Amino acid sequence: MSNYQIAIGIIICMVLVSVITVFSIVLVRLYIKKIKEHNQKEIAFQKTLNTTIIETQEQVLNNISQDLHDDAGQQLTVINFQLEHLKLDLPELVSVLTPVSESFGKLSQSIRSISHALNNQLVLQQDLLKAIAAEMERLQNNTKIAISCALPSKNKREFTANEKIIIYRIFQECINNSLKHSKATSVALTVTTVPKFEMILTDNGIGFETHKKTGKSALGLLNMKSRASSIDYDFTINSTPGTGTTITLTENKTA
Repeated sequence: MSNYQIAIGIIICMVLVSVITVFSIVLVRLYIKKIKEHNQKEIAFQKTLNTTIIETQEQVLNNISQDLHDDAGQQLTVINFQLEHLKLDLPELVSVLTPVSESFGKLSQSIRSISHALNNQLVLQQDLLKAIAAEMERLQNNTKIAISCALPSKNKREFTANEKIIIYRIFQECINNSLKHSKATSVALTVTTVPKFEMILTDNGIGFETHKKTGKSALGLLNMKSRASSIDYDFTINSTPGTGTTITLTENKTA
Protein backbone atom coordinates (compact mmCIF):
# COMPACT_ATOMS: atom_id res chain seq x y z
CA MET A 1 0.00 0.00 0.00
CA SER A 2 1.42 3.38 -1.03
CA ASN A 3 1.98 6.30 1.29
CA TYR A 4 -0.71 8.17 -0.64
CA GLN A 5 -3.32 5.51 0.09
CA ILE A 6 -2.29 5.43 3.74
CA ALA A 7 -2.67 9.22 3.98
CA ILE A 8 -6.08 9.05 2.31
CA GLY A 9 -7.13 6.33 4.78
CA ILE A 10 -5.97 8.39 7.73
CA ILE A 11 -7.84 11.46 6.44
CA ILE A 12 -11.02 9.44 5.91
CA CYS A 13 -10.74 8.01 9.44
CA MET A 14 -10.21 11.49 10.90
CA VAL A 15 -13.22 12.80 8.98
CA LEU A 16 -15.36 9.91 10.23
CA VAL A 17 -14.19 10.44 13.80
CA SER A 18 -14.92 14.18 13.47
CA VAL A 19 -18.38 13.51 12.05
CA ILE A 20 -19.16 11.02 14.81
CA THR A 21 -17.86 13.45 17.45
CA VAL A 22 -19.91 16.35 16.07
CA PHE A 23 -22.96 14.11 15.77
CA SER A 24 -22.51 12.97 19.39
CA ILE A 25 -22.14 16.55 20.59
CA VAL A 26 -25.30 17.55 18.71
CA LEU A 27 -27.19 14.60 20.22
CA VAL A 28 -26.01 15.49 23.73
CA ARG A 29 -26.98 19.13 23.27
CA LEU A 30 -30.38 18.14 21.93
CA TYR A 31 -30.85 15.80 24.88
CA ILE A 32 -29.87 18.52 27.36
CA LYS A 33 -32.21 20.96 25.62
CA LYS A 34 -35.07 18.46 25.80
CA ILE A 35 -34.38 17.85 29.50
CA LYS A 36 -34.38 21.59 30.18
CA GLU A 37 -37.61 22.08 28.23
CA HIS A 38 -39.18 19.17 30.08
CA ASN A 39 -38.06 20.56 33.45
CA GLN A 40 -39.33 24.01 32.54
CA LYS A 41 -42.69 22.55 31.58
CA GLU A 42 -42.78 20.58 34.84
CA ILE A 43 -41.92 23.70 36.84
CA ALA A 44 -44.52 25.74 34.94
CA PHE A 45 -47.14 23.03 35.49
CA GLN A 46 -46.29 22.78 39.20
CA LYS A 47 -46.50 26.56 39.60
CA THR A 48 -49.86 26.61 37.81
CA LEU A 49 -51.10 23.79 40.02
CA ASN A 50 -49.83 25.53 43.16
CA THR A 51 -51.48 28.77 42.09
CA THR A 52 -54.79 27.00 41.52
CA ILE A 53 -54.61 25.31 44.92
CA ILE A 54 -53.73 28.58 46.64
CA GLU A 55 -56.57 30.43 44.90
CA THR A 56 -59.00 27.70 45.97
CA GLN A 57 -57.77 27.85 49.57
CA GLU A 58 -58.04 31.63 49.60
CA GLN A 59 -61.59 31.47 48.28
CA VAL A 60 -62.57 29.03 51.03
CA LEU A 61 -60.98 31.27 53.68
CA ASN A 62 -62.75 34.33 52.26
CA ASN A 63 -66.07 32.46 52.39
CA ILE A 64 -65.47 31.48 56.01
CA SER A 65 -64.52 35.08 56.80
CA GLN A 66 -67.74 36.33 55.22
CA ASP A 67 -69.85 33.77 57.08
CA LEU A 68 -68.24 34.70 60.40
CA HIS A 69 -68.86 38.37 59.77
CA ASP A 70 -72.38 38.12 58.37
CA ASP A 71 -73.79 35.20 60.36
CA ALA A 72 -71.99 34.58 63.66
CA GLY A 73 -71.10 38.25 64.16
CA GLN A 74 -74.64 39.47 63.58
CA GLN A 75 -76.15 36.77 65.81
CA LEU A 76 -73.84 37.77 68.66
CA THR A 77 -74.84 41.40 68.15
CA VAL A 78 -78.53 40.44 68.38
CA ILE A 79 -77.94 38.37 71.55
CA ASN A 80 -76.03 41.25 73.16
CA PHE A 81 -78.83 43.63 72.18
CA GLN A 82 -81.33 41.31 73.89
CA LEU A 83 -79.17 41.18 77.03
CA GLU A 84 -79.11 44.98 77.17
CA HIS A 85 -82.92 45.01 76.97
CA LEU A 86 -83.14 42.44 79.77
CA LYS A 87 -80.98 44.67 81.97
CA LEU A 88 -83.40 47.54 81.36
CA ASP A 89 -86.48 45.38 81.97
CA LEU A 90 -85.05 43.55 84.99
CA PRO A 91 -82.75 45.92 86.92
CA GLU A 92 -82.34 43.35 89.67
CA LEU A 93 -80.44 41.10 87.23
CA VAL A 94 -78.00 43.75 86.04
CA SER A 95 -75.16 42.44 88.22
CA VAL A 96 -75.69 38.94 86.81
CA LEU A 97 -76.17 39.93 83.17
CA THR A 98 -73.35 42.48 82.93
CA PRO A 99 -70.47 39.91 82.96
CA VAL A 100 -72.38 37.84 80.37
CA SER A 101 -72.84 40.90 78.19
CA GLU A 102 -69.15 41.76 78.48
CA SER A 103 -68.17 38.20 77.51
CA PHE A 104 -70.38 38.38 74.44
CA GLY A 105 -68.77 41.70 73.55
CA LYS A 106 -65.27 40.17 73.76
CA LEU A 107 -66.38 37.14 71.76
CA SER A 108 -67.86 39.39 69.09
CA GLN A 109 -64.58 41.33 68.89
CA SER A 110 -62.56 38.10 68.59
CA ILE A 111 -64.79 36.82 65.78
CA ARG A 112 -64.43 40.14 64.00
CA SER A 113 -60.63 39.97 64.31
CA ILE A 114 -60.55 36.37 63.07
CA SER A 115 -62.82 37.28 60.18
CA HIS A 116 -60.46 40.08 59.18
CA ALA A 117 -57.43 37.78 59.46
CA LEU A 118 -59.02 35.20 57.15
CA ASN A 119 -60.04 37.71 54.47
CA ASN A 120 -57.18 38.26 52.02
CA GLN A 121 -58.74 41.46 50.69
CA LEU A 122 -58.16 43.11 54.05
CA VAL A 123 -54.57 41.87 54.03
CA LEU A 124 -54.05 43.24 50.52
CA GLN A 125 -55.48 46.63 51.44
CA GLN A 126 -53.03 47.24 54.28
CA ASP A 127 -49.29 47.04 54.85
CA LEU A 128 -48.14 43.43 55.34
CA LEU A 129 -46.10 44.17 58.46
CA LYS A 130 -49.00 46.07 60.01
CA ALA A 131 -51.27 43.09 59.34
CA ILE A 132 -48.75 40.78 61.04
CA ALA A 133 -48.40 43.18 63.98
CA ALA A 134 -52.18 43.38 64.39
CA GLU A 135 -52.50 39.58 64.43
CA MET A 136 -49.65 39.27 66.95
CA GLU A 137 -51.36 41.82 69.18
CA ARG A 138 -54.63 39.86 68.97
CA LEU A 139 -52.83 36.66 69.95
CA GLN A 140 -50.99 38.39 72.80
CA ASN A 141 -54.35 39.44 74.23
CA ASN A 142 -55.87 35.97 73.91
CA THR A 143 -53.20 33.59 75.18
CA LYS A 144 -51.14 33.07 78.32
CA ILE A 145 -48.04 32.22 76.28
CA ALA A 146 -45.37 34.93 76.22
CA ILE A 147 -45.34 36.30 72.67
CA SER A 148 -42.73 38.76 71.43
CA CYS A 149 -42.57 40.45 68.06
CA ALA A 150 -39.71 42.37 66.45
CA LEU A 151 -40.66 44.14 63.22
CA PRO A 152 -38.86 46.88 61.26
CA SER A 153 -39.92 50.34 62.42
CA LYS A 154 -40.00 51.43 58.79
CA ASN A 155 -40.92 49.08 55.97
CA LYS A 156 -38.74 49.80 52.94
CA ARG A 157 -39.90 46.69 51.12
CA GLU A 158 -42.64 46.58 48.50
CA PHE A 159 -44.55 43.30 48.25
CA THR A 160 -46.58 41.90 45.38
CA ALA A 161 -50.16 40.77 46.02
CA ASN A 162 -49.08 37.11 45.95
CA GLU A 163 -46.22 37.76 48.36
CA LYS A 164 -48.53 39.52 50.80
CA ILE A 165 -51.09 36.71 50.85
CA ILE A 166 -48.63 33.82 50.95
CA ILE A 167 -46.28 35.33 53.55
CA TYR A 168 -49.25 36.18 55.75
CA ARG A 169 -50.78 32.69 55.44
CA ILE A 170 -47.46 31.02 56.23
CA PHE A 171 -47.07 33.32 59.23
CA GLN A 172 -50.59 32.45 60.42
CA GLU A 173 -50.12 28.71 60.11
CA CYS A 174 -46.71 28.73 61.77
CA ILE A 175 -47.77 30.86 64.74
CA ASN A 176 -50.97 28.86 65.24
CA ASN A 177 -49.04 25.58 65.13
CA SER A 178 -46.65 26.90 67.79
CA LEU A 179 -49.48 28.05 70.04
CA LYS A 180 -51.58 24.90 69.67
CA HIS A 181 -49.12 22.02 69.38
CA SER A 182 -45.66 22.98 70.63
CA LYS A 183 -46.53 23.30 74.35
CA ALA A 184 -44.24 26.31 74.34
CA THR A 185 -44.19 28.94 77.06
CA SER A 186 -42.71 31.58 74.76
CA VAL A 187 -42.87 32.35 71.07
CA ALA A 188 -40.76 34.97 69.29
CA LEU A 189 -41.23 36.43 65.82
CA THR A 190 -38.54 38.45 64.04
CA VAL A 191 -38.96 40.05 60.62
CA THR A 192 -36.35 41.91 58.59
CA THR A 193 -36.80 43.40 55.13
CA VAL A 194 -33.28 44.65 54.33
CA PRO A 195 -31.27 43.52 52.41
CA LYS A 196 -34.02 40.98 51.75
CA PHE A 197 -37.12 39.68 53.50
CA GLU A 198 -36.65 37.15 56.27
CA MET A 199 -39.15 35.95 58.87
CA ILE A 200 -37.98 33.79 61.79
CA LEU A 201 -40.40 32.20 64.25
CA THR A 202 -38.89 30.51 67.31
CA ASP A 203 -40.56 28.68 70.20
CA ASN A 204 -39.21 26.85 73.25
CA GLY A 205 -41.66 23.98 72.91
CA ILE A 206 -41.28 20.21 72.80
CA GLY A 207 -39.92 20.19 69.25
CA PHE A 208 -40.21 17.26 66.86
CA GLU A 209 -38.31 15.20 64.33
CA THR A 210 -39.21 16.77 61.00
CA HIS A 211 -38.58 13.61 58.96
CA LYS A 212 -41.07 11.67 61.09
CA LYS A 213 -43.98 14.02 60.52
CA THR A 214 -46.94 12.25 58.89
CA GLY A 215 -50.58 12.87 58.03
CA LYS A 216 -51.98 16.40 58.35
CA SER A 217 -48.81 17.74 59.98
CA ALA A 218 -46.60 16.62 57.10
CA LEU A 219 -49.14 17.90 54.59
CA GLY A 220 -49.19 21.28 56.31
CA LEU A 221 -45.40 21.56 56.15
CA LEU A 222 -45.35 20.55 52.48
CA ASN A 223 -48.11 23.04 51.76
CA MET A 224 -46.14 25.90 53.34
CA LYS A 225 -42.97 24.89 51.52
CA SER A 226 -44.90 24.73 48.24
CA ARG A 227 -46.48 28.14 48.86
CA ALA A 228 -43.08 29.65 49.62
CA SER A 229 -41.58 28.14 46.48
CA SER A 230 -44.35 29.65 44.34
CA ILE A 231 -43.09 33.17 45.19
CA ASP A 232 -39.39 32.19 45.07
CA TYR A 233 -38.88 31.99 48.85
CA ASP A 234 -37.16 29.34 50.95
CA PHE A 235 -39.03 27.70 53.84
CA THR A 236 -36.98 25.76 56.39
CA ILE A 237 -37.68 24.11 59.74
CA ASN A 238 -35.06 23.29 62.36
CA SER A 239 -36.38 21.24 65.25
CA THR A 240 -35.38 18.38 67.51
CA PRO A 241 -37.32 16.88 70.42
CA GLY A 242 -36.88 18.89 73.60
CA THR A 243 -35.18 21.92 72.04
CA GLY A 244 -38.03 23.83 70.46
CA THR A 245 -38.53 24.81 66.84
CA THR A 246 -37.22 27.52 64.53
CA ILE A 247 -39.00 28.25 61.27
CA THR A 248 -37.43 30.53 58.67
CA LEU A 249 -38.99 32.06 55.58
CA THR A 250 -36.40 33.78 53.41
CA GLU A 251 -36.59 35.60 50.11
CA ASN A 252 -34.57 33.56 47.64
CA LYS A 253 -33.79 36.40 45.26
CA THR A 254 -31.76 39.47 46.09
CA ALA A 255 -33.99 42.39 47.04
